Amino acid sequence: MPADVTAEMAAGIAAGAGERGARRAAALRVGLPAAALVVMLSVIFAMQPRAMSYFGLSVLLNFTLPAIFAAMAQMAVIAVGDIDLGIGPFLSLVNCIAATLLATRPLFGWLALAALVAAYAGMGALIHVRRLPSIVVTLGASFVWLGLALLVLPSPGGAPPGWLPALFAWQPPFVPLPVLASILLAALGQFLLMHTSYGVVLRGIGGHPRAIARAGWSLLAGRMALYALAGASGVIAGLALTGLNTAGDATVGAQYTLTSIAAVIVGGGEFVGGIVTPLGTVIGAWIMLLAGSLLSFLNISTDWQLSVQGGILIVVLGLRALNRWSAA
Repeated sequence: MPADVTAEMAAGIAAGAGERGARRAAALRVGLPAAALVVMLSVIFAMQPRAMSYFGLSVLLNFTLPAIFAAMAQMAVIAVGDIDLGIGPFLSLVNCIAATLLATRPLFGWLALAALVAAYAGMGALIHVRRLPSIVVTLGASFVWLGLALLVLPSPGGAPPGWLPALFAWQPPFVPLPVLASILLAALGQFLLMHTSYGVVLRGIGGHPRAIARAGWSLLAGRMALYALAGASGVIAGLALTGLNTAGDATVGAQYTLTSIAAVIVGGGEFVGGIVTPLGTVIGAWIMLLAGSLLSFLNISTDWQLSVQGGILIVVLGLRALNRWSAA
């Protein structure tokens, strides 16, 4: 057999194997957390069948929306290869603004929220132009958000405008609001980021920036767009948190920083830029949220919640590493 034909066949076999490996890895990224979620829900429903009802799901998933939008904000930053250590305090700041300015001075409150989204985009520009580590910039920003939150609302209290709690208390037909919003958000994010040309560009900025730049796309504009998306998602998460709590607190969002990171990674994302899945991120947020509920149903102290969440993250990463090793 001619050498060039042999080489071509070998290249074709290698390409086919690489494509199969890529499909397998992509399926594992979403399939693994989806399977874990099914197991968690099965255990909860087996122990408490009433949790399957409309009312039961509403109570079980009451605080899903803030967690999902916080995870989506983190996903937008991780998509470009960065990490956001300030999303928790950012949610707290939005919460304080929504519980004070949005009720007493609505126009000023909305302008303040719009300015926060712009500040997030500016933070992305600063990181890109000055080539600063995102972990340092976002950590510094977290202190800024916390300080502003304390200035707006020095002690817990305040009250949001009446429409905000009513919005998040809305009961759509057939499925509870958290379930409906999760499905719609996952579908929209999956379509925009995975199946549109600019979504491919945005993911490529994190994974293959040189190729994106050679194709004529602006890396600066792309990073700013992702950071603006993170800011907008953070604002929605903060508003949801306010609507559910019906009060403001400068420390209420602290837990969402690490939870949002874990949700993205458990849901199939990686700190290597460009590897994120909106559907997996929503599933990961559900898993992180349901860990505490599962412990309660098992009569285990919720003090173990953080340990369980960490254990879930380690197991998922271990299985993902094992898959890479077996595919090599």
